[in-house]
Order: sequence, then C-alpha cells, then structure tokens
Amino acid sequence: MKHASLKMLAGAALALMLASTPALASDNSSGDQQKAAPQYPNATRKEPKLDLTDKKEQEALNKGLDAAQANNKDQATQLLQPLIDNSKSKYVQAMALQGLARVHAMNNDLPGGIDLLKRSLDNGVLPNDAYFQLEYELGTFYLLNQQYQPAIDQVEKWRSEGKKETPESYAMEGEAYYRLQKYPEAITAIKKAQSMTDKPDPRWNQLLMLAYNDSGQKDKAAEIAKQAAAASPTDSTSFHNALSLDIQMQKYDDALKLMEDGRSKGLLTTESDYVTLAKLYMNKAQDQSTQDPGPLTDKAVEVLQEGMTKGVVKSSADNYTLMGDAHMIGGDANAAADAYQKAIPLASDGEPAYKAGVALVTQNEFSKAKPLLQQAISKGVKHKGKAYMALAQANIGLKDKAAAAEAVLEAEKDPETKAQAQKWLKQANIGG
Repeated sequence: MKHASLKMLAGAALALMLASTPALASDNSSGDQQKAAPQYPNATRKEPKLDLTDKKEQEALNKGLDAAQANNKDQATQLLQPLIDNSKSKYVQAMALQGLARVHAMNNDLPGGIDLLKRSLDNGVLPNDAYFQLEYELGTFYLLNQQYQPAIDQVEKWRSEGKKETPESYAMEGEAYYRLQKYPEAITAIKKAQSMTDKPDPRWNQLLMLAYNDSGQKDKAAEIAKQAAAASPTDSTSFHNALSLDIQMQKYDDALKLMEDGRSKGLLTTESDYVTLAKLYMNKAQDQSTQDPGPLTDKAVEVLQEGMTKGVVKSSADNYTLMGDAHMIGGDANAAADAYQKAIPLASDGEPAYKAGVALVTQNEFSKAKPLLQQAISKGVKHKGKAYMALAQANIGLKDKAAAAEAVLEAEKDPETKAQAQKWLKQANIGG
C-alpha cells in the first residue's frame, strides 16, 4: 500500500503590506499644525506656497477628509467632488482628490484610486508631508492592484525624492519583487526591512521564508520557520509554516513531532490539521523500519476520533474511509470493515463498499463480503477489474465456481486485471 498523501499546508504568499493604509494627509494649513516638525526635512522637492484662502472651503475639505477616513463614500463624494470641480485653490483640489482616491481604493476600485492619486500629485500644490505620503500611498495602491514593477519604481522614487527610508518601504518592495518571482531581490529587501527595526513585522519573516522556499533554498526557509515557531510556540501561523516545510521536505518524523507538540498546545483547530496528523502516523506505520505498525495506526484512528468528538472532523465518507485505511495498515481488517461500512451510506461511489468487501474477504467473511462487492461495482469503483477479482474470491469462498468464473470473465475486460484474469481462467480450464 502506498504512503498516505500529505499536502503542503502553506498557501500563496500573503500581501505583506502595512496592517492598514496610512491615515489621510489632513489639511495642515492651520498655524498650529505648521509648527509640527516636518516629516521630510531633507526632501529634494521645494515646498510650494499654499493657496487656501476660503474658510468655508477649508471647513468643507476637513469634513470631506474625515468622511473619507471613515470610508463614508457617499458623504465624502458629496463634500469633496464639488471642491475638485469648482475650487480655485489647487491645494484644496489636491487634498480632495487624495480623499476620494482613498474612498475608491477602500471600495475595491484601485484603478480609480490610482488615477485620482496621480492627479493629486500632478497638481503640484501640496505641502511636502502630504505630497510624499501620497507618493508612498500610490506605491501601496500599485502593489494591491498587482502592478508590481510600478510599485517598486514608485517606492524608490519616494525614497529618492523624500530622502527617507523606512522598514515598511523595503517590505513593500520585497513583496513586489516576490510577486515578480525575483527572489534574490525580494530576500535582500526583506532582510533590509528587518535590519532597520528591533520589532520587525512577523509577516516579513513569513515572506522571507517563502522567498527562500520558492527560490529552492528550502533549508534556509525551514530554519526561519523553526525559529519563528520556537519564538512564538502558540502562534498558529508560525506552527503551520514550519509544518508545511517539514512535509514538503519529507521530514515526516519532524512534522509528526511538531504536530503532537502543537496538539498539546491546542494548535490543531481544523479538519485539515487532524487529517494531516492521522496521515503522518499512517505514513510512519508504512515505513520499512517499522516492525509493528499497529500502535501507530491506532494513534491515527485516535486522532480522527478525537477530531470527530470535538466536532472539528466531519463524519464523512472520506474520513471514515481514512480510518478504515489506518486499520488495514495496522492489520485489523475487522475494524477496517466496520469503518468502511460507516462510509458507505455517505459516499457517492462504491469505493468504501469495495474496501469493506476486500477487508471481509481477508477474514474469510465471504457471505458478508459478496453483497458489498456487488454494491461497489453497481455504484462505480476506480478499479473495476480488481473489484470483480475480489468478488470472484468471495464466490470461491462460497464454493460458487460458476459465479466466480463469471466475475473473472468481467475482470478480463479490464486492462488492469486482464492478465491476472486470463491466468485464473487457464488454471480453471475455462475459455480458450
């Protein structure tokens, strides 16, 4: 019997942006706000002179930006669009464009948001703090809109013109390079981001792990995953990252140890978790170095039953069949037949009935096996010839040679069992 299949649990890379997009650049035209220290003191851009003179427009702008920050699309549009269309102040127009850009982006219209942000930047009359924040935000919009090279170009422009570096900007660049499958560049950018802070975002570590893994440096990826899991022993993401790499690298003993440790810490919370652990036990039970598979397959069954008791693992045809497979690997055909029979009414095909029939044949329970095998063939099985050969064996056990011969003649029609069937028929002196 082949090893139980084990699927890698890690999905595609997460979008490792900032936890949320930056706050909207607010109207900083008041005297108190202008006293604040500039965020871009070394910028190459010359600070423009603001042209806001209308107090009513200033109030409308502030209300509109507040509505945009709250993602109140209708109110923000109602307040900001007239300012974009009619204000004589280029500053007011630029700030209003920024507010509407955020609303568009938050409502899944990233292309519209990008267009509005570019118009706001092209306007030219924004204070440096607002201008460079918009440049950075444009980079995040490009990344979220899957325009990865423009995102890289934009964040590099932001750093060059604003004369500012942040770990988040390098993380954004690393994400874009990863999406472009430029793994060495992604690794360099993420490591740069991590080096710039004593509290790096854990998601950057995940991206670094994925970049190493996808570039073929699986040992380095596994090392990062293990370190993250050790540093955060109750973190589900770190646990699953380390597990997926152990499985991918076929380090099944390590994966089994990790899962049992995770089980003791309550990290097994999904059906996939329990099924994976059961398959790991079954995989180890079939290892050539395992002399007695029984205790290991008992563990596999125990894990599935635990998951069912907790309501995490469904009482489905697949799971009862898996439980039956575990019993068969462990050599307990009667328990296997019981599990398979629980799967039969839940299955859309005859596979569980076929497996139950085979299990019963091995125990010489021919009268019980025959109707199950007939049912299996009727509902449809993957290996029809094998099902007919098993039915023939049941009929032989029942001393019904005619029925056995009839089943073997059917098995002869299947290329998979043709040679086996012909050998049987020759020995029985049936046919040509």
